[in-house]
Amino acid sequence: MPERETLYEHAGGRPALHRFVAVFYASVLADPVLGPLFGAGRPQHVTHLADFDAESFGGPDTFSRTMGFDALIAAHRGLRITEAQRARFVELYLRAADEAGLPDDEPFREALRTHVEFGSRVAAQNSHATTDDELHPLREVPRWRWPG
Repeated sequence: MPERETLYEHAGGRPALHRFVAVFYASVLADPVLGPLFGAGRPQHVTHLADFDAESFGGPDTFSRTMGFDALIAAHRGLRITEAQRARFVELYLRAADEAGLPDDEPFREALRTHVEFGSRVAAQNSHATTDDELHPLREVPRWRWPG
């Protein structure tokens, strides 16, 4: 029996994920709840998040090789992400999937939802950590799979 395609392949690969993250990031920068966390934004953030999502969904390990997970932890520390901000991040992420034309089949969307829910909770926890012991134990890009 052939292996099922990865979430990365199903999404449309790097071009589709980059398009998706660009739509998402533009919405974040314009959002009154999330805008204060991101300020004027950073152009490289789209590439970094697209690389993170690609790797997480079974694509190339570009994020780990070029940025590393420690940089991701450092980027979130001290932000003190509120639950309202975390929930809004998830909402805009899922909305961007529609706007960018990512596949809308239920298994893919469930994987996308659980991925962003998990990741946003890790980021929120790390954003409040005042010591290394308070950080979430995750220290590498999580590999997301199909539900079930």
